Amino acid sequence: MNQQFHSPSLGRMNLERVIREILSFMEIDQKRRYDIIVGTDSEGNGKVDFVTAVVIHRIGRGGRYFWKREFKNGINHLRPKIYQETNFSLETAQELLAGLKKHWQKIEPQNYNFEIHVDVGENGKTRDMIKEVVGMVRGNGFNVKTKPESYGASNVADKHI
Repeated sequence: MNQQFHSPSLGRMNLERVIREILSFMEIDQKRRYDIIVGTDSEGNGKVDFVTAVVIHRIGRGGRYFWKREFKNGINHLRPKIYQETNFSLETAQELLAGLKKHWQKIEPQNYNFEIHVDVGENGKTRDMIKEVVGMVRGNGFNVKTKPESYGASNVADKHI
């Protein structure tokens, strides 16, 4: 849990602090519904810049997000880039969910949805990969959204590329 995340309002933090911030945000209004979203976007060829975003959205009442950057060399094609984006999202989601569950004895939200947003969609070069990528995410036990609903990847993470 030593990964460096960034918050637009709180600065740099590790995953444990991200978890505490999410829980604190949810404690403020426990009757609301929440979406907890993880999504990754990337840019580059050869040396690729990956940005993973974690979003806590209080439905109808705003939200917060956190992001981290990782670089990976030797990725020269779209398919391995999309697979790596999905893997970074899955790894982050698994660590985040495990950390949240440790603390849910204090607050156990009844109305939350945890999902992974992937940067693939029916239009464009990634349309042939939708079934594979969605299968990867669902096979790991997570709900998944694709474009145009995958704003965690295509808007929030993309903002920091």
